[in-house]
Amino acid sequence: MPKFSFWMSEGALFSSVSMLVDAFAIANLWQRSLEENESTPLFETEILTTDGAPVTALGNIPVMPHGAIDEKAPTDCLVIAPTLPNVTPMSANLDRLARWIDALRRDAVPIATVCTGTFILAELGLLDGKTATTNWKYARMFQKHYPKVKLNVQYILTEDDGILCTGAATAVYHLSLHLIRRFGSSRLAATCSKALLVDPNRSSQAPYVQSAPMRNHGDAQVLRAQQMIEENYAAIDTVDTIAREVGISPRHFKRRFKSATGDLPLKYLQRIRIDAAKEKLETTHETIEAITWAVGYRDVSSFCRLFKQHTAISPRAYREKFFSPSLHNTIRKSLLRFESLDK
Repeated sequence: MPKFSFWMSEGALFSSVSMLVDAFAIANLWQRSLEENESTPLFETEILTTDGAPVTALGNIPVMPHGAIDEKAPTDCLVIAPTLPNVTPMSANLDRLARWIDALRRDAVPIATVCTGTFILAELGLLDGKTATTNWKYARMFQKHYPKVKLNVQYILTEDDGILCTGAATAVYHLSLHLIRRFGSSRLAATCSKALLVDPNRSSQAPYVQSAPMRNHGDAQVLRAQQMIEENYAAIDTVDTIAREVGISPRHFKRRFKSATGDLPLKYLQRIRIDAAKEKLETTHETIEAITWAVGYRDVSSFCRLFKQHTAISPRAYREKFFSPSLHNTIRKSLLRFESLDK
């Protein structure tokens, strides 16, 4: 019987553990159904803390573990529960966890984490030189602290040298299906994906990513340039124009802009335009051609290729996934109300 061990610390996200435990419990139920007998459950789960003492998860949820880390105890997969880096300080004592992970890796036991648990694995040096993913919202923070990791937040799930990482929130279910397939069967994983309403073919976080421009960099001229781009993105012909407007030579402007924001000016302009296009696709019935022109492009084919580079799906597929008629109607009514107030 494969055993999955979950390590939790103070302030961990309990949902990351409970969702996996539930998924494995559902897999056990379906396994019995598929085999049409009352066989022994396929998967076993346990929750551990470093010293076996209870911890309080995020949201003030008390967690009573099954036990403490035992560096000699066997398990078939260790899952590290995440904490939020900007909310909960990382555990100060990771030595015991690190020793157990070293022992498990010598036996080729997979080590997994979800969401921002990637920070813990990176802090232990386990991800240096390896491909990983994390919650896209924390990508910039992660890259700043752990530049040796090959971070790619487009991926929902990565595995490199026996270490598995997932993206944000519900990506935990993709990890569960991956493990159910590995330790159970493809048939069982397919059945569980239907039971959990999880699309097993969804492999990218890119459609869900929302830009979060860096503004607290302290460079007043770059900040002014950002504001000009955000306010005039559809009318800008070349970023050199912005450079001259803020009083910086075009060549120096590109280096300085990237240093402050993490993006070259053209890339930044593209992000702003794509964000504007995404909002229109989510909330209006405008044609793709009309949206192309509205956000500053003139060639629909080029725009569609660029959109797919940023989101991993086409504008049409994005609209099918995220269009909200109720949101569209709410925005339309609000605009009509404001227009009436102006009269």
